[in-house]
Amino acid sequence: MRFLSDDEMRALARAEETEPRTPLPVRMVSSEEYAPTGQTEKQREVQARLYAFADEAAPRLGMSRRRFFQTASGMAAGFAALNGAFGPMFEVSAAEASDLGLAQERSEGLRDQFIMDMHTHFLRDDTRLTSFVRLRESVIQRGWNPQLSASGEQTIEHLKFDNYFKEIYLDSDTKIALISSAPSDIPEDWFLTNQQMAEARQRVNEQSGTTRMMAHAIMRPGAPGWLDELDAALELGPDSVKGYTVGDNTHKETSAYPWRMDDETVMYPGYERMLAAGVTTVCVHKGLWGRATAERFPHLSPYADVRDVAKAARDWPQLNFVIYHAAYRLDDPDWALAEFERTGRIEWVTDLAEIPAAHGVSNVHADLGQIFAQTLIAQPRMCAAIMGTLIRGLGHDKVCWGTDAVWTGSPQWQIEGLRRLEIPEDMQTAYGFAPLGAADAPVKSAIFGGNNARLYGLDVPRTQAALGVDRFAAIKADYLAKGATPSNRRYGYVAKG
Repeated sequence: MRFLSDDEMRALARAEETEPRTPLPVRMVSSEEYAPTGQTEKQREVQARLYAFADEAAPRLGMSRRRFFQTASGMAAGFAALNGAFGPMFEVSAAEASDLGLAQERSEGLRDQFIMDMHTHFLRDDTRLTSFVRLRESVIQRGWNPQLSASGEQTIEHLKFDNYFKEIYLDSDTKIALISSAPSDIPEDWFLTNQQMAEARQRVNEQSGTTRMMAHAIMRPGAPGWLDELDAALELGPDSVKGYTVGDNTHKETSAYPWRMDDETVMYPGYERMLAAGVTTVCVHKGLWGRATAERFPHLSPYADVRDVAKAARDWPQLNFVIYHAAYRLDDPDWALAEFERTGRIEWVTDLAEIPAAHGVSNVHADLGQIFAQTLIAQPRMCAAIMGTLIRGLGHDKVCWGTDAVWTGSPQWQIEGLRRLEIPEDMQTAYGFAPLGAADAPVKSAIFGGNNARLYGLDVPRTQAALGVDRFAAIKADYLAKGATPSNRRYGYVAKG
């Protein structure tokens, strides 16, 4: 499987093998869907500040730098370092970064927050699997999931899931995750098949005794026999359906079946079948289409933007359309911020946010996906601009939590990022942005879980009560009691140098 050209891949290194085990990334980590930008001067400053925090606090606390980075104080130090480099964007104090008790008290106070991450992935098969074998052995030895030691043959699929289980359910506050995939015109190049996602969901929920995992069905509109494929996928009872309008995103150079959401001939029969099957949430990958990608694949660029969203939403009010990555193009973050400050607009994100007012629809949503993670660590003001733009246009009840984990590691640092992020007052005044509020206040609570719960038909209080006493809750309680050891690994790619 190859998203990028050979020349682009030669300029990248595997993040797991090269990146420091810091609580949050100190450079852009790509899932290979796009080429990551190199570490910026500001990010180097963040890294230096973070190491300085650790080198002062860790010896005083009687621990190594790496162990400090695994603590709640280490996480707080990461956001203090971001504030030092970029200005006060995050709610964090120097005391929290140096006082383990204070940091742990805050962490424990938010641990039960209801978080639904409707955009996650298992890891791909590649040479990194040797480290996952060792991880599996440590999982069994430490008793985090005693069922795994008696689960029979240790297949590659199990290895991938075990690591995902730890990163998502043990080392983050995520309560429910949706497993996703990416289609290809070459069958063996799918991340996971629809059948594999359905089986993973069944296995997870049987092990937990509750709903801990949901699953997509991936669609390929316009491909030969696609409606038959869709019918077969719908028989698996997916929680939602997902597609890529550029077609084969894995092999863009040969992608033969791009499609539009508002194509009455191709798509509308598919929407009819989704409704007939009781599936009302349609997730569509948009964006992650920077200037370099647009130059390489100009024939696909018209399918990557959001010009086809409004008509589909207007014609199908029974469906909810969730635009993944909020259609953000994901270009150089400093360039993007300069463009926003010059024009007050963010390419494709602003277009998406303006659809409800311009077209009188209320069924368009934005999933955050990669954009929150990447802008948070590269240019937090851009992250704030995206959040402000989406909430101003769509409403905070239409912005949905999804992290695209585990490419950038456990999603906990992204969770902490939203909990701590505030839109600066000067941006609120200049652009009419509303404040995000406290970590557990209405806006962030809706984004973290309330909006997804409504889309997927869950009653939050009833679901929280069930999750609090299921098998995963017991496993996590035991894990925390023994001393959590987050890996702080990243699993995608970074630019060399």
